Amino acid sequence: MLEMKVDGLTLDPLTNMPIITLKDITGKKILPIWVGIFEANAIALQMEKVATPRPMTHDLIKNILDGMEVKVIHIIVNDLRDNTFYATISISFNNHVVNIDSRPSDAIAVALRVNAPIYVAEKVMEMARGIDISEADTEDSEKFKKWLENLKPGDFKHEM
Repeated sequence: MLEMKVDGLTLDPLTNMPIITLKDITGKKILPIWVGIFEANAIALQMEKVATPRPMTHDLIKNILDGMEVKVIHIIVNDLRDNTFYATISISFNNHVVNIDSRPSDAIAVALRVNAPIYVAEKVMEMARGIDISEADTEDSEKFKKWLENLKPGDFKHEM
């Protein structure tokens, strides 16, 4: 498993669909995941530390977890099947670990709110053709930037 951080949010220039970019903690690999507008908004609000007057859905989930003294251990983007990413939220409750099926965008939104680690399975990186930027020189960096600007949903798998 690779530990990842949310590197940013961007819009696909062709479809205006939001893309979450995850980058491994060494800064060598990137995984883009196309998500819905509402999920991207929830992630952006947390990344920018914007307070809302009432709890949004992922804030409500955090409040429920806190109220029940449940700890989010981590989230894992653990599979990619039929062009769909899958994730789990691993929680600890009463000395039991429970893995809850989730869309990656929802799992990421929760992880950001509770400061839980985000992981991506190696097989998902391989199947999704995650980008390895470990040996990028200046020319490669420019190619990568140009490539990222020209991403299309068909270039990668997306989340449903």
